[in-house]
Amino acid sequence: MSFGKRKIIVATELIVGGKIPLNSLNWVSRFLDQTPGDDKVGGIPRQVPGKCWSRVNPTPTPDPVLRLWSSEMAGELGIERGGDEILGGKKIAEGMDPYAQRYGGHQFGNWAGQLGDGRAITLGEVDTGEHILELQLKGSGSTPYSRFADGKAVLRSSIREFLCSEAMYHLGVPTTRALSLVTTGEDVVRDIMYDGQPAPEPGAIVCRVAPSFLRFGSYQIHALKGDFDTLRTLVDYTVKHHFPDHSTDSDEGLLEWLKQVADETARMISEWMRVGFVHGVMNTDNMSIHGLTIDYGPYGWLEDFNPDWTPNTTDAGRKRYRFGHQAEIGQWNFARLLEAVSPLMTEPNLLYEALDLYESSFHKYNNCMWANKLGLGDFVQEDEELITGLVSIMQKVETDMTIFFRLLSSISQPEIDQLKFAFYDEENIPVEEWNRWLNKWWSRVDGKPDQKAMTQANPKFVLRNWMAQLAIDAAEKDDYSIAIELHELLKKPYDEQPDSESDWFQKRPEWARHRVGCSMLSCSS
Repeated sequence: MSFGKRKIIVATELIVGGKIPLNSLNWVSRFLDQTPGDDKVGGIPRQVPGKCWSRVNPTPTPDPVLRLWSSEMAGELGIERGGDEILGGKKIAEGMDPYAQRYGGHQFGNWAGQLGDGRAITLGEVDTGEHILELQLKGSGSTPYSRFADGKAVLRSSIREFLCSEAMYHLGVPTTRALSLVTTGEDVVRDIMYDGQPAPEPGAIVCRVAPSFLRFGSYQIHALKGDFDTLRTLVDYTVKHHFPDHSTDSDEGLLEWLKQVADETARMISEWMRVGFVHGVMNTDNMSIHGLTIDYGPYGWLEDFNPDWTPNTTDAGRKRYRFGHQAEIGQWNFARLLEAVSPLMTEPNLLYEALDLYESSFHKYNNCMWANKLGLGDFVQEDEELITGLVSIMQKVETDMTIFFRLLSSISQPEIDQLKFAFYDEENIPVEEWNRWLNKWWSRVDGKPDQKAMTQANPKFVLRNWMAQLAIDAAEKDDYSIAIELHELLKKPYDEQPDSESDWFQKRPEWARHRVGCSMLSCSS
């Protein structure tokens, strides 16, 4: 009776335009109720065989203060600003049932065994009346999956996660969202570059939001441990609640579900490529089953157009997760998911259809992406040569990807002079080569590129690492004005916003070329 009554009260408040406090949300517990969990609450890091989760409460923080807030995400949840102590891990509201998820993963191509939420705790699932969304605190203390870590997060990484997840949403890139950033009032010791120089940094917690935080690794851990009963339970749960148009009753049903995962994953990565985003650590435990960008760590945005660039210093030698290799890694990761699900299939060879679909979906989205970025209209096969030529010439001299494509969206003549601002070395631009390509492109579009499509595909503002670093530097001095300014700016990344152009529509400044946090990032970032 109380559940129904509460739901009616919430609905009434929303109808009249009011917002409710965070602690009055309608919490549900589908995941905990319908999948096997740990009998022990909290505790030290340990192996948790045969389970999908462990109950654990956030570690109380001394002085949580709300610093950044997404009014849009709050609006979707129907809540008013506030809840510092809950969002900062100090208190648990009635109805919450916090837990950490267990999963595994391939890290840099190698199976790492049990991983899990080592510094993230899900507060629970919220029924908004239209959706059910998970609220998760990242940086809220140790869990059974923390291994040798403290489960906490620092301010710099939290600012990067909050700003980037919200920026990606407004760019149109599938992503998890951020509701809030709360400073904790305590210092957290981190060795930022893993070079033996640990130092205290201010602690913070981000509340992130998603339909679920299930990953490819959520299924892998059970399959590779031979626990097919738990695997079946989790797959059934996933499809029932998150892919209700599909069924797990047959090979064909499982295949159609996985084809949807393939398509959504391919679309996500094509969107990364469109805006110049590099995830930096595409392990299978960082791949969402929903095709959402998840786990913002050592990510980066291309400054100069370099397909071989990776922001992750851990990956500096192999460059496994470099910009130009992300589609292939997505396919490799998806193949690992297919392997995990294959024990549930009578005819696992059918899964090759899903793998093939990933490839064809990516090519479809990639071709469409390039057609929009270049204003081509419909993509034709001959356009591949045009694109290949562009990718090649953009690497001859350092070329700012974001600025180049934005300027290209509005040029009136096929002349390189109109694009000079995009180059870091204007004196050494291969002018003749560029003008040949521009004339070839101009001829392809009959002198009338689809500039509307181009401006909608080519953002003017993205969260460059040096921009985030300026926000971090200020916040560490208790000044959040730059972070707030960037949050507002990046809500309209395709708009001109002339008052912001001199500050933010700029190439990477020289001071950022080799600075930690701008050109060099680690998994602690």
